[in-house]
Amino acid sequence: MLLGASAHSQAESVIRIGLGADPDMLDPHLARTYYGRFVFAALCDRLVDVDAHLNVVPGLATRWAWSDEGKTLTLDLRDGVTFHDGEKFDANAVKFNLERALTLPGSLRKSEISSIASIEVTGPLQVKLHLKNADAALLSQLTDRAGAMLAPEAAKKADFAAHPVCSGPYKFASRVQQDRIVLTRFEQYWNKADYHFDKVIFLPIPDASVRLANLRAGDLDLTEGVSASDVKTVEQDSKLALAKVTGLGYQGITFNINNGKVDANSPLKDARVREAFSLAIDRDALNQVVFEGQYTPANQPFSPVSPYHVSLPPGARDVEKAKALLKAAGVTTPLSLTLLVTNNPTAQQVGQVIQAMVSEAGFNLNLQMSEFATLLDRQQRGDYQLSLSGWSGRPDPDGSIYAFINSKGTLNDGHYSNPQVDNWLNAARLTNDRAARQGIYTQVVSQLQTDMPIAYLYFEPRIFGMTKKLQGFTPWPDGLVRLAGVSLAP
Repeated sequence: MLLGASAHSQAESVIRIGLGADPDMLDPHLARTYYGRFVFAALCDRLVDVDAHLNVVPGLATRWAWSDEGKTLTLDLRDGVTFHDGEKFDANAVKFNLERALTLPGSLRKSEISSIASIEVTGPLQVKLHLKNADAALLSQLTDRAGAMLAPEAAKKADFAAHPVCSGPYKFASRVQQDRIVLTRFEQYWNKADYHFDKVIFLPIPDASVRLANLRAGDLDLTEGVSASDVKTVEQDSKLALAKVTGLGYQGITFNINNGKVDANSPLKDARVREAFSLAIDRDALNQVVFEGQYTPANQPFSPVSPYHVSLPPGARDVEKAKALLKAAGVTTPLSLTLLVTNNPTAQQVGQVIQAMVSEAGFNLNLQMSEFATLLDRQQRGDYQLSLSGWSGRPDPDGSIYAFINSKGTLNDGHYSNPQVDNWLNAARLTNDRAARQGIYTQVVSQLQTDMPIAYLYFEPRIFGMTKKLQGFTPWPDGLVRLAGVSLAP
C-alpha cells in the first residue's frame, strides 16, 4: 500500500505520478535524464521559468535586464524565500549555485552557461552576470536545471544527490531506487497556496502498458508517456482522461565517433558510414509501425513547434545509396554494430524495426538492452558504438543542439567535432535577432545531414493519461508536470 492505515495518512492529499524510467542522480548540475526533470520541477525552483507558450517568466528572479551590448544580465531576486533546510535564498546563494554549475567536476551544465565569465553580488537581492560574449540562449537555460537553486550548505556535502535540498514547493522525503521517489509539502514555500498535495510520489515503471494498467486500477493518478497504441484505450475509459501536446523533444541514434576506447579504425569515424546507416532507415514506416502515425519523422533537433524548425523534410529511405556509401568507405559488409536500447517495450520495438531495415543495406545490428540511466552513463563514458536516446527539448534552440554537437559540449557523447559547425553554433549565441539565428541554424542542420553525428528519427508528442478526478492539469510543450493549481477531486 502507498498510504498508511492511520487516520492521519488516509487524510493526506497524495498524487501518484508514473514515469517511464527511474531518474538518475537528484543533483540538477549532474543529472541528465528527462525523468529527473519531473522531480526537479516540484523540488527545485529555478531563477526563471517558461509559460505554456514557452515565454520566459519570473521565477526566483522577479525582473531582469540586459546591458553592455548583451554582455551583462542583471537579475532582481524574490524576497522572503528559504531553502528546505532553512537557509536563506539571496544573491550569495545565486552566486554559489552558478559557480557550482560551472566548476563542479562532472557538471553537465557547464556548456549551457559557459558564456558566464563572473557573477557579481550587487545587493542582497541582486546579481549581475558578466558574460564573455553576448548569449541569446542564457536566459532560457536558466529556466531549467542550470537555473535550479540548491541550498548552498547542503550542496557542499558529498551526498547531496542522495539528500537533495532546494527551495521548491515540495521537499525530498525518501527514495528507493527503481521503485519510488517521495516528496512532501514544504510548509514555508513562498507560494504555498497554489499547491494542494501533501505528498507527491513518483513511480518509475518502464513498461507503458504496465503504467496504464496501474492508472486504470487507480494505483496512479497521472502518467506520462502513454504509448500511441494505448491512446484509444484511455479515450474509451470513462474514468480516465487524455492530455496531449506536441513536444520539443526528439529521439535519435548517437554514433560513437571518438569517445572512450574507440578503435582507431572504427568505421563510425567515417561520416559516409554514419550517413549510410541513416539512409537505410524509413522514418515514415517506423512512425506507422511503432507509433500508429502519431509521431513526426525527424532529421534535426528542432521540433515543428519551434520557430527555429528548419524547413528541410527528412529524405526518403535510399538503400542503394547507403550501399554505395559503404562501398566508397571501403567497408566490408555485413558490418556488425551494437545498438544500446533502453529496456522498455517501445524502445525495443524501435530497435527491432531499425535492425531489420538497416540489414538490407549491409549492417548486422545487434541490440543490447539497458536500464535508461545506465545507458546514459555508458554513452557519457564512451562505452558504446551506437545508442538509441533522445532529448526532451528546450524552448531556445541552443538548448537542443549546442551541448550535443559543439566540440566542447558536455552532452557530446560521440565526440563529434567540426570547427565550422562550432563557429556557427557560437555565432547563433551572439545575436538575439531571430532571423539571423534561423539562418545560422539552417546552415548547421544542412551540414549535419552529411556529418550525421546523430541520426534523428522522430519528434515525440507528450501524451499523458490521468484519472478524471485530477483537476487543473495542462501539458506544456516541454513535457514537464507542473503541479501549481492541480488537485484531486474527492
